[in-house]
Amino acid sequence: MPGPREDGIADRAREVSSSLAEVKINEGESVESALRRFKRKVQQEDIIKDIKKHSYYLKPGDKRRAKQALARKRTRKKQRRETE
Repeated sequence: MPGPREDGIADRAREVSSSLAEVKINEGESVESALRRFKRKVQQEDIIKDIKKHSYYLKPGDKRRAKQALARKRTRKKQRRETE
């Protein structure tokens, strides 16, 4: 019977495999255009953002402070746009 750590790893692997970007190369399509489509798809699905988010552990308090800082930044930006 796998331990709790092994189960978490398996769940994460399933989650990652289900969110992989896939691009099929059409007949007569160049590799460059397929690569461009792939890059666009990865960007749209926020795969890079998700990988960066999971690359290190943030304590819950740090996560909350970062979220609040982002909210403050957004409101300042919104106010700045409204005054212009």
